Amino acid sequence: MHEMNNGARRLRLVVTGLEGQVVRSLVARGALHADIEFVPLGRPWLDLADTSTIVETLIDAKPDAIVSAAAYTAVDLAEQEVETARKVNALAPGEIGRAAAMLGVPVVHLSTDYVFDGSKPSPYVETDPVAPLGVYGRTKLDGEIALAAATEDHVILRTAWVYSPYGRNFLKTMLRIAATRETLSVVGDQVGNPTSALDIADAVICIIRSLLSSRDHSLRGIFHMSGTGQASWAEFAAEILAQSRGAGGPSAEIVPISTSEYPTPACRPANSRLDCAKLEELHGIRLPHWKTSMNAIVGLVLDDLPD
Repeated sequence: MHEMNNGARRLRLVVTGLEGQVVRSLVARGALHADIEFVPLGRPWLDLADTSTIVETLIDAKPDAIVSAAAYTAVDLAEQEVETARKVNALAPGEIGRAAAMLGVPVVHLSTDYVFDGSKPSPYVETDPVAPLGVYGRTKLDGEIALAAATEDHVILRTAWVYSPYGRNFLKTMLRIAATRETLSVVGDQVGNPTSALDIADAVICIIRSLLSSRDHSLRGIFHMSGTGQASWAEFAAEILAQSRGAGGPSAEIVPISTSEYPTPACRPANSRLDCAKLEELHGIRLPHWKTSMNAIVGLVLDDLPD
């Protein structure tokens, strides 16, 4: 921990990555907490593809806790760049866990709904069988396993359909395309829980405080954490553009299409819905409804759109 002006100690929270949605959201939300300092570490200082340097770099950073937020997230490209995805998603988390164990600090690791195949008719719980459909999901699952094997003092957060004012994401893409098109075709037969990265950041801060203040084993392990409420991609898009229209921004008509009409190199789960009851029960955390959280983010993104 590091000194604050009043003599109190600031928590030094090291987060992997520099530009990712969750990293930037953590830095933004961390600024609202006087006792927290988020330290983002990315390339060239921390390169998750160069696993031999991870432990030493994290130990040198002297964190009170680590947030493992960076990942190889190009789902389609991962089908070609298998080795890079494997290093970043599968091997690096094990090294991050090893560093955390050596330092004696907790680690919060972000994972994904892609560890499931999407065939379940209802939302997934943490104990459901995993069956990733592609390289991205498979490497993320291997990363969960490697991290858990390296340190018991961990929380793995599986989330889904992340959007924010930062980086590249579905919400920003819809607003950008709607500025030049009257109709947009969007997949309507995949369902999930849209999740604000700013909400993820708020929750991660709460979870880290819990891990630092309690050795309770039940607070550790795998948790599902996504926005409350569900939608198809087409419904998600329609709400984005309805909120944009209400704020004087671009709008377009959404035409729902089937997954088969929009083929991609990687298969997506048809059902990405996550049951988050365990997180609420043990950590007291329930993310807001996705439509509520989206409202502020649409406004922020519209402010940044070119006139």
